Amino acid sequence: MQEIAFLKQNAPRWQRFENLLDAIPRADPDALAALFIELTDDLSYARTFYPESETTRYLNELTARVHQQIYRNKKESRSRLRHFWVEEFPRQLQRAHKELFYAALVFALAVFIGVVSAANDEGFVRLILGDRYVNMTLSNMASGDPLAIYKSMSQVDMFLGITFNNVRVALLAFVAGVLFSCGTGFILFYNGVMLGVFHYLFYKNGLLAAALLTVWIHGTLEIAAIVVAGCAGLVIGNSILFPGTYSRGHSFRRGARQGLKIAIGLVPIFVVAGLLEGFVTRYTEMPVWLSLAIIGASLVFAVWYFILYPLRLHAREKGHAKR
Repeated sequence: MQEIAFLKQNAPRWQRFENLLDAIPRADPDALAALFIELTDDLSYARTFYPESETTRYLNELTARVHQQIYRNKKESRSRLRHFWVEEFPRQLQRAHKELFYAALVFALAVFIGVVSAANDEGFVRLILGDRYVNMTLSNMASGDPLAIYKSMSQVDMFLGITFNNVRVALLAFVAGVLFSCGTGFILFYNGVMLGVFHYLFYKNGLLAAALLTVWIHGTLEIAAIVVAGCAGLVIGNSILFPGTYSRGHSFRRGARQGLKIAIGLVPIFVVAGLLEGFVTRYTEMPVWLSLAIIGASLVFAVWYFILYPLRLHAREKGHAKR
């Protein structure tokens, strides 16, 4: 990319840095930190392609100013882990809301296809879920405890096994993004089809309500996190497919960093989902109001933390930049 095009594309963002620096001490240090990450990417690019230019010297000076201002006054008591989940993860996710939408769309479409396919082909249920699982579930239904599978292991063993499996699926969905987003799309699609087939199996046997009230105790957070993991994979894939004005390698590195931060940020969500599945879901006879309360609280949290809160942070940063 020619230097003049690089300037034209990025000058507005650099001006935002200038505005934030001028606003100190009113400037939000977290907003400065988020923009600083983008600035260092620009500086790295400029050093590679325009090492002796005025643009590179300007970016060096601006980076030094921002760095000093952020870290000179940064509160020592602020936990890096807390900062990551309160600030960094939501910001990275907000930048990927388009990919999140497409991940959710693929997953929802797959659920629909799973339901329709199972309704029109009895063999499809066994093809997707496996004979062993279907036979065991039908046997549990006949014995009057259709969701007894959640009681088949000790609480700790189930928690550890489920959490490990969910993290594995999420990381696989993330890494598969390097296959030009197709690998991630396949994983989302397959898991969506499984979910649709599972629910149809219970619907066909008149037990859909029981399944929804039980499975979604842990499934609300679990499914939401898997979709977000798919979003992280699409970030990587799209960085390869659509590098924009960056070189493909540089774009991939940016996408990999962003996607990895999103994937890592999901670990506590999977831990909580595993705790719910291992220690709470097994109580299939719990009151309906309690099941609905847990599901509702999980849904509210997922919508707030994955969608609304990142948008709020973004709006706050834009407000500071305009001052």
